[in-house]
Amino acid sequence: MTFWQAVILAIVEGITEYLPISSTGHMVITNALLGIQREPFAKAYIIIIQFGAILSVVVLYWKRFLNFSNIKSAFDFYAKLLVAVVPAAVVGILLNSYIDRLLGSPKMVAYALVVGGIFFLFVDKIFKQQQGPDRPITWTMALGIGMFQTLALFPGVSRAAAVIIGGLAHGLNRKQAAEFSFFLAVPTLFAASVFDLRDNLHLITADHALLLLVGMGISFVVAMLAIKAFIGYLARHGLMVFGWYRIALGGTILVLKKLGISLTVV
Repeated sequence: MTFWQAVILAIVEGITEYLPISSTGHMVITNALLGIQREPFAKAYIIIIQFGAILSVVVLYWKRFLNFSNIKSAFDFYAKLLVAVVPAAVVGILLNSYIDRLLGSPKMVAYALVVGGIFFLFVDKIFKQQQGPDRPITWTMALGIGMFQTLALFPGVSRAAAVIIGGLAHGLNRKQAAEFSFFLAVPTLFAASVFDLRDNLHLITADHALLLLVGMGISFVVAMLAIKAFIGYLARHGLMVFGWYRIALGGTILVLKKLGISLTVV
């Protein structure tokens, strides 16, 4: 992996991690366009730069994550995030080998993008009533939204998309559903990244230090910008545009595969 390939991957990771458009789908196309093969360090690199994207949420919403002046509120916030994480953690452990096989299939990623995109074309009409003030998130709601997050274990669905739809289905408004997806990403991505990093840490050498630092820094900054832009756009315009985008992205992957272009999911 070259320096510029690492930079581009970090930009794509930062933009797509929190948007409902599937970071996996974008990695499939980015890898194909850059000619990145399934090399050992590439997988470790993608895992590690996620920590930059995770940190961006904590920094942007530091008042929520570091609100230790109100212990009761802080406990309620973290406990409900933990409850919401449990379903995906359990299903992920039980179906780990099956999920890995799906992750290696760009065609399945493409199909998930298209199907999810079609649903997104109608989601604003389905949940058009959810435009009121924020609602308190109950324990039942947290668990229910967490159940929706398990859908994201299927590559191409998008974790952000699954959680936002879950939030809307439980009565949250668009902004609140999106923000909860950001909050839930912190423990979910952190746990998944640590778990994967354990198996790939031996692939990292001292020569990779600069690439990793640059990648984490870029994904941190880009993710912050993407989150702020997404929240503003979502509140005003809804999710339909992301539906068309997902359909186009999934179609592009299928066309590339039909043309015989090598596609990989690092």
